[in-house]
Amino acid sequence: MSKAKQLMDVIMYVNAKRSFTAQEVADEFGVSVRTAHRYLTEISDMGVPLYTEQGRHGGYRTLKSRVLPPILFDEDEVFAIFFAFQALKRYTSLPFELNIDSASRKLLAGFPEDTKMMISRLESVLTFWSPNRTAGSPYLKDVIEAALHQRAIRISYRSKSGTSDREVLPIGVYAQDGLWYMPAVEREKESVRVFRMDRMESLALTDSTYEADVSMQEWLEEYPIREPVRLYAELTREGARQCESIAWLENEVVMQDEQRSIVDTIVDRNDYEYVAQVFLRLGMEAKVIEPPEIVDMLREKARQLSLHYGVADT
Repeated sequence: MSKAKQLMDVIMYVNAKRSFTAQEVADEFGVSVRTAHRYLTEISDMGVPLYTEQGRHGGYRTLKSRVLPPILFDEDEVFAIFFAFQALKRYTSLPFELNIDSASRKLLAGFPEDTKMMISRLESVLTFWSPNRTAGSPYLKDVIEAALHQRAIRISYRSKSGTSDREVLPIGVYAQDGLWYMPAVEREKESVRVFRMDRMESLALTDSTYEADVSMQEWLEEYPIREPVRLYAELTREGARQCESIAWLENEVVMQDEQRSIVDTIVDRNDYEYVAQVFLRLGMEAKVIEPPEIVDMLREKARQLSLHYGVADT
């Protein structure tokens, strides 16, 4: 067996073991303890993060940020990876401290010049546009790890009513329009709320664990409606066009004729404020008929807006 192949096998072995001794490496590969120590020194020089533990029961341990053994990609697979990178470039915060530039350089290192040129041109013809956000999400990795291990977290969260401390059970995280969001169950309310992660001012793990009733994907695909209420609204042609750009409304627009469409769907009573804000932005291009509570909310918002500008004009 070539030395390169032997070292590759040692890398895979220590990645799987996490904690081991030189004697165990020697036994596994049928070499002397001295040779095992030399192999471990060489793979450490290659970038595998090892540290030694002294004492009677000492040995070697790999750090959390282990280096994975090389994987061979063909050109289409590399283009697919860079395609995915484009979707993340406009996010201020990324999970697991992902360094896209560093990962890109490593992927490109062994490719011929013509492939490198094509990939470098990819950004000029392909992008996933989202607004540039200055607010970061410093607890992104912590939330993902808490969701993976199903650990409750205690957060300090800034909302329009002020900053408050909450204990929540994170379902996961998702990205939308340049921002990261965390759906989580609030301990006291036993209901799922969506938190903007850039508004988290502190985060601490608790010793409490839980079992999630729903996965992240299931929650996104089947947003739970606990208090169903009929939403009925009339739309102009322009209102229908705008609604088709709103994810939760795009499939609910029903055309009546060339100039008029309707939305007839079910919403959750707890989402009235959000629904009212959506239709307020549509302005004269939409008119909510039901439920009356949202109609009243829109009237009040319009009144406050009118007063706001009335005061400004005096």
